[in-house]
Order: sequence, then C-alpha cells, then structure tokens
Amino acid sequence: MPFFYLDYWYLIFVIPPMLLAIWASFNVNSTFKKYSKVTNRYGLTGAEAARKILDKNGLYNVRIERVAGDLTDHFDPKTNVVRLSSSVHDSTSVAAVGVAAHEAGHAVQYAEEYTPMKIRGSLVGVANIGSTAGIYLAILGIILSFTVLAYIGIGLFCAVVAFQLVTLPVEFNASRRAVVALEQGYLSDEELRGTKKVLRAAALTYVAALLSAIGNLLRLIMLVGGRRRD
Repeated sequence: MPFFYLDYWYLIFVIPPMLLAIWASFNVNSTFKKYSKVTNRYGLTGAEAARKILDKNGLYNVRIERVAGDLTDHFDPKTNVVRLSSSVHDSTSVAAVGVAAHEAGHAVQYAEEYTPMKIRGSLVGVANIGSTAGIYLAILGIILSFTVLAYIGIGLFCAVVAFQLVTLPVEFNASRRAVVALEQGYLSDEELRGTKKVLRAAALTYVAALLSAIGNLLRLIMLVGGRRRD
C-alpha cells in the first residue's frame, strides 16, 4: 500500500480541503478588495475605529501600530498591541473598518479572559511543534515500521487540529463583537452589510484551515492503520 505523498488517502482527505483553502484565500482577498473601494460615511479610518472600540471597553493601554504587508492585521497579546496593515490602518473603507474592529475584538477578548482564547494560547507551543514535526514523524514511523513513532507524530498533529478547532469560536466571536460595536452609529446599514461580507469571507479561511488539519490527521490515521494490517 502506498503511504507517501501520492497515496489515495491524500486524494480523499487532503486535496478537497486544500482546494477549499485556495478558494477561501482568493475569496477573502477579492471581497476585501471590493469593499476597500467603499468609503464609510464618517471617513473613519481603520485605526480610528479600533481606537474607539478599545477606549469604549476601557482598554486605553492597548496600542495600535501599523505593520507592513497586506491583510497582516493581528492582535499581539504578549505586547498588548493591535497591529494593522497599511491597507487597513489609514483606510476609510468599510473593509478596513471591519478588519480593524475585528482585531480590537481580540484585544477585548484577551482583557476579558475569554475562555476559548485562553485555551488557544495554551495550545500554541505544542501546535507549532505538531505542524512542523507531526506529519514527518508519523510518515517516518510508517516507513520504518515503527508504530510508536507514528503514533507520537499523530498525537502531535492532534494538537494542530485542536488549535484550529478552538480558533473558530475565537474568530467568530471577535467578528460578532466587531459587528455589534460598529452598529453603534459607526456604519450605516448598507456599509455594515459590506463589512459583514468581508468578515464572513475571512471566517471561511479558518474553517478551511480546520478541515485541512482534520483531513491530514485522518490520512495519517488511515495510513498507520493500513500499515499495521500489512
């Protein structure tokens, strides 16, 4: 039974979510590009929107910084900084305001010790190891017929699946917080519809990442199971 990169489990479990991830990435970029051309009625920049949301939640100590790249926006809990990309920080588009509000939502989650965010933070280290070494250890264990090593690799990769799974409520909740905040007079109903589409497109990339992780895990499990039967 083939077990390396072109086995049929790869075609069944890995290729479909990979294609979904490619489409999701294209979709979020095209949706952001479309609504980055729609200016909000108050001329509010992404940085200003984030600042207002942070201040409204008493997070005056959270800084906002510009970061290089496109859609590289994120909240860094280690430094308590919201970093906004150049296409978001100074832009007055409804897309930029939505992304900035989403990142501010992460800062609020962190301040409130939102449980899924705490769980995700605790999984970062082992998930990083699992994503870089898990598959290779499992494949090496299969090649060497060293079942224990294969199971160690699978166990490490389970952390990747767990990380992606708990990421969903974190991201969905941050988007919900963003929408609720922007409904408080920052955007019109029409502008908010565009913002929601951008946030939904971004959310789909996390769904695709989870399905991809699950697909890779199922592939490894089937390969190890098949090898044992051989």
